[in-house]
Amino acid sequence: MNEPTRIRAPELPDNLDWFNTDEPLTLASQRGKVVLLNFWTYCSINCMHVLPDLRYLENKYPNTLTVIGVHSPKFENERVGEQLQKAINRHHIRHPVVNDTKFQMWRAYGIKAWPSIIFIDPEGYVVGILRGEGRRKQLDELLRKHLDIAEQKGLLAPSPMPVTPQPEPDTLLSFPGKVLATRNNLYIADSGRNRILETYHDGKIRRIFGSGTAGMLDGNETAAMFNNPQGMALVGDFLYVADTDNHSIRRIHLKSGDVMTLAGDGKQGRYVADSFREPLDAQLNSPWDLTYHESNLYIAMAGQHQIWRMNLNHQAIERYAGSGREDIVDGPIDSACFAQPSGIAALENRLYVTDAETSSLRVVQTEQGMVSTMIGKGLFDFGDRDGVGQEARLQHPVGITVDTERNALWVADTFNSKIKRVDLQTSEVTKFKFGIELDEPGGLTLFRDKLFIANTNAHQILVLDLSSRVAEVVNVREHD
Repeated sequence: MNEPTRIRAPELPDNLDWFNTDEPLTLASQRGKVVLLNFWTYCSINCMHVLPDLRYLENKYPNTLTVIGVHSPKFENERVGEQLQKAINRHHIRHPVVNDTKFQMWRAYGIKAWPSIIFIDPEGYVVGILRGEGRRKQLDELLRKHLDIAEQKGLLAPSPMPVTPQPEPDTLLSFPGKVLATRNNLYIADSGRNRILETYHDGKIRRIFGSGTAGMLDGNETAAMFNNPQGMALVGDFLYVADTDNHSIRRIHLKSGDVMTLAGDGKQGRYVADSFREPLDAQLNSPWDLTYHESNLYIAMAGQHQIWRMNLNHQAIERYAGSGREDIVDGPIDSACFAQPSGIAALENRLYVTDAETSSLRVVQTEQGMVSTMIGKGLFDFGDRDGVGQEARLQHPVGITVDTERNALWVADTFNSKIKRVDLQTSEVTKFKFGIELDEPGGLTLFRDKLFIANTNAHQILVLDLSSRVAEVVNVREHD
């Protein structure tokens, strides 16, 4: 009986930009080790979910595994090398990454979707492709098997993979994702440092919640731990936090400073159930933003392409809107589709949602139970265009806040690095220009005429006076 034909892995092109390494890599130089080619795009929550699995395997097989991130950008903004470098740092990626902007490697390996992992054995042959997330156990078993075979053949050539990171500047904030302004305070999700800051409007820090180390631990102020916290909502004396990479909802009692876990068990759930009577047993999936309306906390569940709801009176948590299929489909809340909802704001009986992967602005009418689209058309329809409703185009918007005074929405058009104003009466979308350059802003909050902006990739918070259009950097500081 003939041996099955083995396919030699196509060599990496020599004309691509590399990151995290001093020189381009070749597959030939990695013979004697398993190579995983991770085809990803940094906007995608599903691609983000693969990274902890790769980190686990890199730590387990430090000398016999080489991971190469093949960045195949979906959005225009992701093609830019500087923006990719920011994403590498934001996601703590510690393996070489190549920017495949023309999809050369994508085509050579017959890739059809993100994320996809090509498994190459120590002899340089393709073993197979693993599509989608949640492949840690499968990859681990394959690694063990093929490393054992290579060892028996005497082909194993262990060596560490040197990595040359390009670190971010040393700043007090690190990739702040979301902000929330109240009458007296400004709450900043200092996402890259895994903490929540309570400051005055001028930036002077009053209190810090979270130790700064990634983890999941309840406790008082800096004794607690978060992991990439994002959106927040204030209800009475409680600040609710979407603790994104812990797949949980946390609650800070502002009078005592105590942080507790309200929902989620720290593990990522993948369509485990539609409702949980006991929220601490719930397996959530990358909650990214929160808003409060009539006893309910609404959750932009980015990882599951849904909106969830938690009743704060009886604490049950449930899927509220979205089938879970990543798409843009209007209609009844059960069958409607979202695509990585990353911002959510409530006004009267409407929820406004920035649906990042379809570059859209969606509306959920809570009384009728219906979803509609104000801006946006499809998963690959994006741009930077003003206009009325569907004439307008956004690019991966993440942040949103409501402005009742002006009957408008303010949208962080994240991958266009702009702020857009959406008139609620006419649906007209316009750029709002001011004097400070933005870099992938992720969050917005409004107090009177002050629009606070999380200028995420610049590690800063801005405050923009909407009446004068004067903007300045908020001087976030521990001491005067």
